[in-house]
Amino acid sequence: MTLLTVWKETDPSTPVLETTEESEIREALAELGARFSRWEVKDVATGASQDEVLALYADEIGEVKDREGYTLVDVVALDPAQADYDEVKTPFREKFLSEHAHDDDEDRYFAKGAGVFYLHANEKVHAVYCEAGDLISVPANTTHWFDMGTSPHYVSVRFFHDDDGWVGHFTGSPIAESFASFDQLAERRAQLA
Repeated sequence: MTLLTVWKETDPSTPVLETTEESEIREALAELGARFSRWEVKDVATGASQDEVLALYADEIGEVKDREGYTLVDVVALDPAQADYDEVKTPFREKFLSEHAHDDDEDRYFAKGAGVFYLHANEKVHAVYCEAGDLISVPANTTHWFDMGTSPHYVSVRFFHDDDGWVGHFTGSPIAESFASFDQLAERRAQLA
């Protein structure tokens, strides 16, 4: 169950919107120029390679590439079963926790697990707790950050318009530290289920 929580940028304690309704999530994000949709979830095997994940979702990925003009697609995954998990999970998480923007849209499909995108726009912070089946697009130049939690476990497909892939321009703002974390939002989502 996807969860959208919206706060005023100056009040991280009181949500102005909290919803699990897909139509409300789509509408709220559309006001920011962000796209949100859902795909049918397919079984991604533990330890699946990038090629296996891309093949599993080849038709859906092809449609997005054709529609949006993406030229590079890759897979990012963290799994407690991987050999270097304890070494990489914290630095990997910290890389995305600070507010940043991209010159390109950031489209991401969650094939497995969950993560939270925080979009900072229009004097509000929109936290989208995404889970398997969710496709979200953060528009170019939208300040945002991403949290995968203290025990990340997910597989996601990323789309890019050029071969440089993920390039972040960090704002230096500490705003991300003030808002609910992935773990807190996961707990809230469980309460609402």
